[in-house]
Amino acid sequence: MTTLPANSVGATNAAEHGSLRGLFEKQRAAFRCGAPDYSRRVAALRDLLGAILDRQNEIVLAADEDFGGRARQETLALELAPLVDAIRHTRKHLARWMKPQAVSAGRTFFLAKARVVYQPLGIVGILGAWNYQTFLSLSPLVDAIAAGNHAMVKPSEVAPRTAEVLQKMIAAIFPAEYVAVVNGDAQLAAEFSSLPFDHLLFTGSTRVGKMVMKVASENLTPVTLELGGKCPAIVHREFPLRTAAERIVTGKLYNAGQTCLAPDYVFIHESQREEFVKSAGEVARELYPTWSDNPNYTRIINAHHFGRLNNYVRDAVARGAKVIWLGSEKGIAASTQKESKAPIAAYDRLFLPVALLDANDSMQVMQEEIFGPILPILTYRELGEALDYVNARPRPLALYYFDYNSRRIEHVLNATVSGGVTVNDVIYHIAQNNLPFGGVGASGMGHYHGKAGFVTFSKEKGVFLQSRFSTVRFLRPPYGETAERVIRFLLRK
Repeated sequence: MTTLPANSVGATNAAEHGSLRGLFEKQRAAFRCGAPDYSRRVAALRDLLGAILDRQNEIVLAADEDFGGRARQETLALELAPLVDAIRHTRKHLARWMKPQAVSAGRTFFLAKARVVYQPLGIVGILGAWNYQTFLSLSPLVDAIAAGNHAMVKPSEVAPRTAEVLQKMIAAIFPAEYVAVVNGDAQLAAEFSSLPFDHLLFTGSTRVGKMVMKVASENLTPVTLELGGKCPAIVHREFPLRTAAERIVTGKLYNAGQTCLAPDYVFIHESQREEFVKSAGEVARELYPTWSDNPNYTRIINAHHFGRLNNYVRDAVARGAKVIWLGSEKGIAASTQKESKAPIAAYDRLFLPVALLDANDSMQVMQEEIFGPILPILTYRELGEALDYVNARPRPLALYYFDYNSRRIEHVLNATVSGGVTVNDVIYHIAQNNLPFGGVGASGMGHYHGKAGFVTFSKEKGVFLQSRFSTVRFLRPPYGETAERVIRFLLRK
């Protein structure tokens, strides 16, 4: 693991505290002088793209140090590649998105015209998340720039090295009155949330999301919340079980499960549980033949989250769950096993994947978003049981269904509500630039990505253009027979 130069990003920067409101006012004054036009937006996206490509190795090293060991390919493929693709997609389609959209004025105003004009909101605030710091900080920035806004970005302090790289990168290509990255601790994040942004986007936990929304409400700031929750995977008994195991385990173990879209639990037909567990273990060991010395397997971000995952397993075991080791049984550290009373390996925040059988709602692991390589496996007799279980709980950020039967697929899509869906795989709907991404209910509100993000950070201003000859002049007082005829026509059956 390569070490970057020391820095003080992890600590609160008093100067940034003092200047945060000043920076906001500086951006607001600059925006009032004139919102960025098409040429400036496209140039900004071009500069951002170039900076990301030029600094990709620096970003990889920063993420590796933040995690204490993170697969280089995961930073490149799961963060930078979709971010680069999103920028290119946005530049290609931005001119069309910006065009006013003509709409019908309706039969009552058949001689008039109407259109929707997309106007920048002003200053957008973005609160990023540590698990994919670069992608989750800069992806919404792409949308905010495309919509013609100025923006302030606060990356998560939990991944300080990457936050520092982002701050330096943005400062090198944009003036602070246009786009700025500010770094600091949770106190700075709270102050950031209290600024009167024209829109605020937060990615993180439901608990913190509630606090962000409460603070933003003091300024009537509209918010987009990307939260998370429990993302279920349901495998129909007719779907090839080995294929399901490959795709679910692969997605679950990306970033060692520290992904908001990672499947939190899997529903398997009761007759297939043992076969699925066997396949899941085989897949895990094929993906990661070794663990402690394997640069492809990412570490847990810090000691707090490592301890949280340990506690989930201890609690589950104490409440009757059976732990199935998906990694090598020889990977258990004896000293750690003795201390934890649970089959968990710990070395340099290395948390090997486990499956949990007989999990129930009394367990913490079934109440909280897991955010780690723990996979509860539940069973059903009939598909409806799994759907009822999902529907009886807070709506998930994502739902994954495995089936080749189109009729059943449509039934599942219609019978459940979730932020998004990937069918016959996991996670990848987030990489679709033409699909809106966002949660629903406890998993969030609002959307971004592609045109959906452009619209989120724009004011869709309705414009009505009355004709020279106004048809509503017949509805002015004093009301007579003509007005009566018009009203009868409008209210006809």
